[in-house]
Amino acid sequence: MPASLSDLPKRSSSSVLRDLPVLLVAVVWGSSFLAVQRVAEPGTVVAMLVLRFGLVLPLLGAVAWRALRRLSRAEWFGGAALGLVLSGIFLLETYGAVHTSATNAGLIISLAMVLTPLGESALGRTAPPKAFLVAAGLAVLGVALLTGDGGLRPPALGDLLVLGAALVRTAYVLAMARTRAVRDTDMLAITWVQLAVATGVFAVVALLAGPAPWTVARSYGADQWAWLLHLSLFCTLFAFFVQMWAVRATSPSRVSLLLGTEPLWAAVFGITVAGNRMGPLALLGGVLVLVATEWGRRTAPAPAPAPEPVPGPAGGEGPNETDATGPSPEPTPV
Repeated sequence: MPASLSDLPKRSSSSVLRDLPVLLVAVVWGSSFLAVQRVAEPGTVVAMLVLRFGLVLPLLGAVAWRALRRLSRAEWFGGAALGLVLSGIFLLETYGAVHTSATNAGLIISLAMVLTPLGESALGRTAPPKAFLVAAGLAVLGVALLTGDGGLRPPALGDLLVLGAALVRTAYVLAMARTRAVRDTDMLAITWVQLAVATGVFAVVALLAGPAPWTVARSYGADQWAWLLHLSLFCTLFAFFVQMWAVRATSPSRVSLLLGTEPLWAAVFGITVAGNRMGPLALLGGVLVLVATEWGRRTAPAPAPAPEPVPGPAGGEGPNETDATGPSPEPTPV
């Protein structure tokens, strides 16, 4: 007994050390909305997205090369289809972020945490718990107060775009969980495919609208390049690898709860750095969103178990090395 008691401080210290990188991911994700506003304007959003992911793809691809070579044709097509949806999420989210405050963007996008279990219940034709429905109602009320700044004014364009991103993100998560072609695919490889397809979409759109990515890159000063590298290296690359590591070093539930603090950090950066000002009722709305999304996470109905995979043809690949309890398939926020 004394020996086990003496181990408690070590275990506690080890737990804190495992949690800190995950919490740091939530912090950098919370700062991403402010970073977007520092490097993009309405006319340069698409070019900025090309630059952001163009910096990430070679680095991620070098690590994922072996896994990419093992992908089947169905996995490539499945990842490409999800990449098209992912491009829509990033476009809506990023355009929304430059048309509203960093605080609003971070809080509204967090509604995906509540919308996803609702979609899961609808698809499974099961009624969610009453406590979860109350939390969802509080979240909607909070967004109404937040986007109307405490009044009866309609939400701004940016608020609606971010809300649209939250809806599409919900559909994306539900689709990824049900796409048989990628269900057991190596997460590193399928992430690269999705980001590559999304970047291709951004590159095509950039040819049709707005300045070319290289023109925007030449116009950036040191501060803007620092924010862009922050988005690419920390909000995307670092965040992905920390999730991959953390889900094996601790429990997926613990990772999920720590990452759930992202909207709180978005509000902190929006108010302290960007100087966002919120009236009393809008502030109440923001608090309601934070409370409701966390309450919703804790009372959400458990997802239905995934159906058993259908055995592939003879000679097909065996199970990959991705842990079945890996991080949730939500896209990296902007």
